[in-house]
Amino acid sequence: MESASFSGFSIEAVARRADVARMTVYHQFGSKIGLLEALCDSLAVTGEMEQLALAFRQPDPREGLDEYIRIFGHFWEADRLVTRRLRGLAALDPDFEQVIRARDERRRKGLRVLVQRIVGEHDHADPDALNELVTVLYALLSFESFEALAGPARRLEDVVPLVCRLAHAVLSL
Repeated sequence: MESASFSGFSIEAVARRADVARMTVYHQFGSKIGLLEALCDSLAVTGEMEQLALAFRQPDPREGLDEYIRIFGHFWEADRLVTRRLRGLAALDPDFEQVIRARDERRRKGLRVLVQRIVGEHDHADPDALNELVTVLYALLSFESFEALAGPARRLEDVVPLVCRLAHAVLSL
């Protein structure tokens, strides 16, 4: 949580902080990327990302999209400071970028499934239009968008209804 600790994030620093040998950390996580993946997995558990399956089980894909947005609002809020720092460091460190980009791609793939279900109901099968819808929703559901919409005074979960309305507008629902 200390601002200096993230900029000095390394296997050596983690081992020092945990008071274990560097090889213990390597043995447990394999690499810096493995350690970052474990951190992201821990954030996913804290943020209850396992609930995403509920979004895909909704019979109505619009309700599924709303559930998907709600779950991400909760996830982004679960450890806002760590998430902010991880995403900021992804712009500076290739290892952070690789881990965060892979996680973001999962969000994009989930959106694609939901959007295909919604668009399939209206027979709009244009692949370019589908890609554009997914790209816009992907940006809308990003941590950065939630944080910008929440501002300093609101929780990220509090903007979920607004994000849902914006997503419906994007999809012309």
